[in-house]
Amino acid sequence: MITLHHCPQTRSMRTLWLLHELDVPFQVNIHPFDKSLRTPEFLTLSPAGRVPALEIDGERMFETGAITEYLCDRFSPNGLGRGADSPDRMAWLVWVHFAETVSQHAAALTQQHIVLYDDAMRSPTVMKLEAARLGKCYDAIEARLSTPVENRDYLLTSGFSAADISVGQAVYMARHFRGFDDHPELARWFARIIDRPGFQASLPEADTRLYDQDFYPAWET
Repeated sequence: MITLHHCPQTRSMRTLWLLHELDVPFQVNIHPFDKSLRTPEFLTLSPAGRVPALEIDGERMFETGAITEYLCDRFSPNGLGRGADSPDRMAWLVWVHFAETVSQHAAALTQQHIVLYDDAMRSPTVMKLEAARLGKCYDAIEARLSTPVENRDYLLTSGFSAADISVGQAVYMARHFRGFDDHPELARWFARIIDRPGFQASLPEADTRLYDQDFYPAWET
């Protein structure tokens, strides 16, 4: 049995979506996004007190990129993954891990807008800088999707993969802070991938959402 430790609307949603797409048996333990992630019990699963944490075959994994690589290599090496002999293996690795670049900026903005409990602790400057950095990430995705390659509906020429899941989930978080108005190819790609049943199954219940609004604009100084 695979057990995923998950907080809704966090990086662990990436693993949840992947598990749904892999269609393997698993169970989910949902945790609140709070100090309970720092308990000694949870730290045995994830030493930094973060999600996701994955239990599989008596072992424990953390870090989404590592989890994605392992699950794809084991359960779908030539489906959601790309094997070492695939022409798309290099690009697959790049985009699976580029998701974390997007997520780190989205996480900084989540902290600014949601996690910090006192307005005096929030910084309009940080909000604007991190939103601009998300724009640079969007530029990279837009350029990739705009490459004139036949059937480039996804990040890889060979079709949908865990790279789309990884980056797509990161963009799902990022869109709360930076819109797609000036990135039309990204917008079309995002609409395409979130229509998948695996993504829909990974969405949180209304009462477990981390984000209580669809968009958080940067504060004005």
